[in-house]
Amino acid sequence: MTEAKNRVTLIGTKLAQNGTEFVYVGEVDECSRCKVKKACHNLVRGRKYRVVDVRPTVHSCPVFVDGACVVEVEDAPVVALIAGEMAITNSRFVYEYSCNREECRSYDLCHPDGVNEGEKYTISQVLGNAPDECLRGRKNLKLVEILPL
Repeated sequence: MTEAKNRVTLIGTKLAQNGTEFVYVGEVDECSRCKVKKACHNLVRGRKYRVVDVRPTVHSCPVFVDGACVVEVEDAPVVALIAGEMAITNSRFVYEYSCNREECRSYDLCHPDGVNEGEKYTISQVLGNAPDECLRGRKNLKLVEILPL
């Protein structure tokens, strides 16, 4: 597999710790007049990231009270449920939401934070069968760890 590309961006100083994971949600109105907004908003909306390095540079920020800190991030793995026949380590696929049963206790695994429907992902690890409480049926689904391509 190819090595992941890290990105340099800015996040709130209090969040800027190695290992912190977050889902990038996009720009807010307060960002429109900021001089460093391009450095903050260079990530993919809806994707999950992990901080891998914190740099000493801090900028004033209209969103974060203590300012925004320069960090290096990588794509973070996301745990999801997919069809069992697709669950092959290192395989690639396009993620599609296939269950709309909001009452299911496993709903968040079918609609995980940090995954964008229609984007391409690779399966980094097969973790096992779906949880017992899954309404779609435990035997037909696999729990996997995925990363964006």
